[in-house]
Amino acid sequence: MKMICTCSGESFKRDGHSLFIMATEERTSSGLSSKTIEGETKLDEGNIEEAESSLREALSLNNEEARALLGRLEYQKGNVEAALQVFDGIDISTIVPRMKASIASKTHHRRGRSRTDSTQRISLHAASLLLEAVYLKSKSLQKLGRPVEAAQECKSVLDTVEAVFPQGMSESLGESKLQETVSKSVELLPELWKEAGLFQEAMSSYRRALLSHWNLNPDCCARIQKQFAVLLLYGGVEAGAPSLAAQIEGSFIPKNNLEEAILLLMILLRKCSLRKLSWDSTIMEHLSYALSLCGQSAVLGKKFEEVLPGMYNRADRWYNLALCYGGAGEKKVALNAVRKCLLPVERPNDLHCLLLAAKICAEDSSLAKEAVQYAQRAVDNANNDAESMKCAALHILGVALGRLARVSSSNSERSRLQAEALKSLQEAALLDGEDPELYFDLGLENAEQRNLMAALDCAKKFLDLTSGSLVKGWRLLVLILSAQQRYSEAEVILDAALDETGKWEQGELLRTKAKLQVAQGLSMRAIETYRLLLALVQAQRKSFGAVTWRGKAGEEKMLEVEVWQDLAGVYTTLAQFHDAEVCLEKARALKLFSASTWQATGLLHEARGELHEAMVVYNNALVVDPDHVPSKISMGSLLRRTGGQSLIVARSFLTDALKTEPTNHVAWYNLGMVHKVAGRASEAADCFQAAFVLEQSAPVEKFSSLY
Repeated sequence: MKMICTCSGESFKRDGHSLFIMATEERTSSGLSSKTIEGETKLDEGNIEEAESSLREALSLNNEEARALLGRLEYQKGNVEAALQVFDGIDISTIVPRMKASIASKTHHRRGRSRTDSTQRISLHAASLLLEAVYLKSKSLQKLGRPVEAAQECKSVLDTVEAVFPQGMSESLGESKLQETVSKSVELLPELWKEAGLFQEAMSSYRRALLSHWNLNPDCCARIQKQFAVLLLYGGVEAGAPSLAAQIEGSFIPKNNLEEAILLLMILLRKCSLRKLSWDSTIMEHLSYALSLCGQSAVLGKKFEEVLPGMYNRADRWYNLALCYGGAGEKKVALNAVRKCLLPVERPNDLHCLLLAAKICAEDSSLAKEAVQYAQRAVDNANNDAESMKCAALHILGVALGRLARVSSSNSERSRLQAEALKSLQEAALLDGEDPELYFDLGLENAEQRNLMAALDCAKKFLDLTSGSLVKGWRLLVLILSAQQRYSEAEVILDAALDETGKWEQGELLRTKAKLQVAQGLSMRAIETYRLLLALVQAQRKSFGAVTWRGKAGEEKMLEVEVWQDLAGVYTTLAQFHDAEVCLEKARALKLFSASTWQATGLLHEARGELHEAMVVYNNALVVDPDHVPSKISMGSLLRRTGGQSLIVARSFLTDALKTEPTNHVAWYNLGMVHKVAGRASEAADCFQAAFVLEQSAPVEKFSSLY
């Protein structure tokens, strides 16, 4: 083995082995020189300069290389402070010109004889040793709790490599010690900035790591992408758009942290799908959080569908799909997915699946019976260790029983179901007295059953628990007060709620306020309130833009239709028929086939004395929606006034309406008039009494509008 002294302008070469392997072999061989033993002894005694001199003589190293090797030995022993003392004598500022000279020498050597002075060159192994020493110095500073200094040292490694290789590192260095040091430094630098609390510098380092050509292996690159995405999602610091130099024309440029994190996570997920990376379930967890934040549950569902088979258990995949599509409003798809989870061969008694299935079904009155079955199974399977799950199951059971009671055709059955609904909700409240949604549903169920004082207490509790941040809590309180005929108090509370609520969330509150004003006979003030509401809806449409508006256009468009319908009713009451017609035209332009619009048109014809046209229009409304209660009541009322054989048909319409809405006082009144005209005084008296009692507790809006 031939060695050439590198001190004072000499260099050494040893093909196929790094300096550390060389030193280790020297130390472990039977021919261990006395100078090496002497150097290690002096290092243990703390004489760094003498140890350096001994190692230089033993291994033919220059000053900095000897220090790099000694420092590494100290670092591996765990003597961090001693290693740092050794590393402090290393200056890598001279590496750049020497490495450039070495690269130039190799280039000229291929073409002809190199004339570069050997004193200006440095071998790749020597450069690797020095850069690794600076990296280990950075690690030592990190362990000593000096992250800023550590980051600066680590950055100097990358700056040096970038200066030597401005076009990026060659792939031929893929297995070299230099490449290993660079990869570790690229990964370490942003972590050091994060430890120092300098998150902007950390984000810049992550972008530098991903946009520069460091020749990183796929696993290292994936770790950096994942850590960057985590910082963007949870760091609490806005990164801003990448620099113009990093932007490629025609490429997608993220506008904020969320978009950039989603992009990174989708890239990682794609790599997993192509089997370029091993599966990492945390990638999907972070992506689920990110897409949920921006309301893209349907996109998340597609990503779960794209995950390769075997990564998730079948039942887990179906459950996640049900959550995604349920959040996206695709209830049928979600319900079909969760039903597969509950098959006998899968997880028929899984609490999470049962609760999800019950919750989805409870939102649809036609599936209320199925919801009760799922919720009851969840209650039965919830043991004492799962008290929170039992509370949730009782909560959903109470809601489902309430929905089932409202579609029940039997009075006795309805009463039984209503009692069970209250019992389940009250049991849930005993288990968890701090769940605001539970108190909202309990208050709503009490209000539907006209237990107004109990409902009022629940509404107040809900507002306390949510600090008045949810509009539906204010609306419930106002509707309960209006059912108690406390209109002035209700309007004061509405004004306070409007002051506390953001501009874009005031729509429902303004509509309730207008109806409250109509109930007090303040029609002109109600018209002005409706105008404010329409202006708000139109301002929202302009402010959000086309893409954002499409995401919420369904709800806002429906609200606008209802406002025009309400305005038509107010103008009809004031006998301003032309204005009423204009409002109905606006409503039809937004939604052509609407039973409520047809019914409002029928009321306009009735006010004009056009009874035949009114009957035709009411019939059209029932063709559009056979279960539309206001149209049934209007048809029954019109047929009652016609008299004769029409009384039988009128009674049929009104009875049918009361099966759907047994608390509708207008239907009871008209049914009483039918009995009176037919000579059934006793039945008429009962109906009038029911109408009177219900009218005294009727809210300005149906409580069901809060579902």
